[in-house]
Amino acid sequence: MTRPSESSGVLGDTAARNYSRKLSQFNAFAEPELRQSIASLPLQRGMRVLDAGCGAGDALDWLRAGVGDEGMVMGIDLSAAHTVVARAVAPAEALVIQADLLSPPLAGETLDLIWSVNTVNHFNDPVAGLKVLARLLRPGGRMAVGQSSLLPDMYFAWDARLERLVNDAVRQYYRVRYQVSERDMTGVRSLVGLMQRSGLRDITVRTVMIERTWPLRPADESYLLETIFQNTWGERLRPYLSSEDFDALARLCDPEHPEFALRRPDFHFLQSFTLAVGAVETP
Repeated sequence: MTRPSESSGVLGDTAARNYSRKLSQFNAFAEPELRQSIASLPLQRGMRVLDAGCGAGDALDWLRAGVGDEGMVMGIDLSAAHTVVARAVAPAEALVIQADLLSPPLAGETLDLIWSVNTVNHFNDPVAGLKVLARLLRPGGRMAVGQSSLLPDMYFAWDARLERLVNDAVRQYYRVRYQVSERDMTGVRSLVGLMQRSGLRDITVRTVMIERTWPLRPADESYLLETIFQNTWGERLRPYLSSEDFDALARLCDPEHPEFALRRPDFHFLQSFTLAVGAVETP
């Protein structure tokens, strides 16, 4: 098991790291699309299912509804804080384990389905990580790997230039903070290739758009304002933008400013969510 001081992934995850609020906000924001993706699998009663990288644990209830009382649902996450949050929201019957996905405390060939969303991009070696998870699947078992934002998000439909500069600034910030290359950060774009190299077969892939317009639901505004505008962007992007562009961004992200983006009647947000599903070969 990874010690709190040790980084387990390309984005600096450790057992002591906690960004559960961000994960909960994303789950509430994207719940319609995530539940639609789960329904597309489809699940069957009695299945044994793992949420690999379960984060705040919201998907455990959605998965449990598909497998019924006869089935089993469990979640694994590296972060001790995340597992505390997950246990609080998960169905009573669900098992939540704090462990490293690269050393899962589970027997091989025992699961029917692995569900894993926005997790593969945290692995230093995604292929190795997927191979470890695939060994937990019984012959014919399936792995569903979801990833958001393989296409650039649209925040400011009326200002594509500023949007592009902000996206570039975010990438530069992460490269500097985690000492990673552009290739390290974007390798997950080849999700189908990663699954193929992991030995999975019969891979299907489908992308849906998470689309929101004004007026926003409270869950949408909370996610976009706090998780994106304040915590993903904010002051830390100042070194990577010109003064003029940073000031323009700050005005759009400030709820007290007349130009606040989320109160504009023409606000239109787009984000992609891709789900790739592959199977372990049957002898």
